This record gives sequence, C-alpha cells and structure tokens, in this order.
Amino acid sequence: MYKKWLLLGMVIIMLGVLAACGPGGMEQDANVSAGDMPDEPSKSELAAAIESDNSNEIDDLVEEHFPLLDVVNGDTYEAEIFATQRFTKEELVSLFSSAIEPENVSEEKDNQQIMVYPNDFVTLKHSESDDNVILIEVASEEFVRNNYSPSFLQTYFTYRLLDSFLGNGWSNRRARSCQSGDCYGGYKSGSYGAPSRGSGTFRGGGPGSGK
Repeated sequence: MYKKWLLLGMVIIMLGVLAACGPGGMEQDANVSAGDMPDEPSKSELAAAIESDNSNEIDDLVEEHFPLLDVVNGDTYEAEIFATQRFTKEELVSLFSSAIEPENVSEEKDNQQIMVYPNDFVTLKHSESDDNVILIEVASEEFVRNNYSPSFLQTYFTYRLLDSFLGNGWSNRRARSCQSGDCYGGYKSGSYGAPSRGSGTFRGGGPGSGK
C-alpha cells in the first residue's frame, strides 16, 4: 500500500512539472501596478539623468535608469522588461529620441509604440492592470529576428520596412516558421509562449543598483 501511494505521489509531481513547462507555464502577465513598483527618483531627477547620460546604446540607457521587471529568453538572445510610473509613453519617446536618435518610431497602435534602433527594438506600453505604469521592453535585434511574429510587427511597420530592419525576405521566412504558433507577440498577458520567461519580479537595475 505504501508503494502504491508513493507511486501515485510521484505521478502527481511529474504532472505538475510538465504543466509548468508547457506553453501556459511560460506565460507572464504584464499586470504591474504602482504598488508593485520599487521606489524611483522623481520625474525631474530621472529626466535630468537621462538627458545628461552619455550612453551610445539604448539598452544601456534604459538599464541605467529604470528597474528591471523580467527577462524573456529566446534560444540565445533575450528581451528585457523594465517599468516606470514617472512618464507617459509620449514622454519616454521624446526622452529616448533626444538621448539617442532612433532609426524609426512607429505610430501608437493597440496602446503600444515601437522605437527601432540599430541593435534593439524598444516597445512601450501600459501595464494591463495600471495605466500609470509603463512597461519598456528592450529586445535585441537578434531576439526580434528569431522570435517575433511578423504579423504582430506589421501592425506597426510595413513588410518592406521590416525586411529593411531584419534582412530581405525575413517577413516571409518568419511567417512560415510561425505557422506552428511558435512565435512571440510582445510582453503581455496571454502572449505567445515560445520564449521562456524569467521570475516576473523586479530584479534590480535603475538608479542605485550599482550597475
């Protein structure tokens, strides 16, 4: 009888592990509220720090001034998710553009906006549970090329423009790969589950982190 219950317990544990590793287990809700945020400097202090920053890469600039929420891992590249409650999307676009000029900035659609830099794509959107919190996803160009859904990006850019960013024929090649549903459509609740997520908690970064 003891062996029977032991075997049953092992089966239950294995089923739980398998469930956690499936597509549903890799989802991370983008539900961050102001109460979840760590302390940030004031808006004026942050703006002044960004304006005086000498970084040449947008990922370094964002990492230096905003708290890290999560990391989305692809095969070999990653996207980092930061957050702030000090600025609107429009203000962030203006600040980032003034600090480091982007190659392209999309129109705002579906409550999101994307800035394209030589090595990174920066997506700005409201937290799904608190409009006062803006999520900042910084995805390396290789992460975008290998994981993103072209149908998602086409909401913001034409296929011709996407191919100019990511290589000729990228849109068609990636669309074929995405037929299995194994594509990423941005950091959000109910998002595509291809890349695995990090812990989903603030993990340093931003002022005072020692970076």
